[in-house]
Amino acid sequence: MRLCRRCQQRTSRIYFTHRKPDDGRYGLVDVVCPWVVLKRRPWVRLILPCLEYEGSYRDYITELGNEERYPFPLDFDHADFPAMLAKLEQFRMGVDLPQGFVPSTTYWLVDQQEMIGVANLRHYLNARIERAGGHIGLGVRPRERGKGLGATLLRLTLEQAWARSIQPVHVHCYKHNQASARMILANGGVLDSEIEDGGETIQRYIISPSR
Repeated sequence: MRLCRRCQQRTSRIYFTHRKPDDGRYGLVDVVCPWVVLKRRPWVRLILPCLEYEGSYRDYITELGNEERYPFPLDFDHADFPAMLAKLEQFRMGVDLPQGFVPSTTYWLVDQQEMIGVANLRHYLNARIERAGGHIGLGVRPRERGKGLGATLLRLTLEQAWARSIQPVHVHCYKHNQASARMILANGGVLDSEIEDGGETIQRYIISPSR
């Protein structure tokens, strides 16, 4: 686990260098520190999906509008909310999954009674998602973006992965998505490779507990 020295100096940013994948040179990364976010918002926590947050979940989906939803469980039909929760549990238990899917646990990031983010942790990888997809997918509520919650959500989900002895953890993002790349780097991500998939360049990072 890597703590930034800047945290010791009461700042909300992490500054560190990493090797840029496009030209091999070192560059400076500037992100909001996950530990500072948790200190400033002490009620932020990771939970399993439950009925208590039905209203906030529906508001979250409405706020997303027509944008592509991440992670994939946000596309589940939520008209019958208890049925959707049962489907999430089915995925967690690995029961009757669609072809090509693997068991996965969905987590909600909440701040008191408000749902502010969603993460999905795959328990293992098959060949398809090892190539493009990785262990963790996540998203943050639109009006909560830019506050360091993505990096915080990833950190908390990584802790769940390591508790399951999933390591190293593979986390992928599109090359053009610099916000996701910074979030991954802030949590110790190391660029393993880049691949082309569907006309997009995907950056494949790995994260180990020691980072």
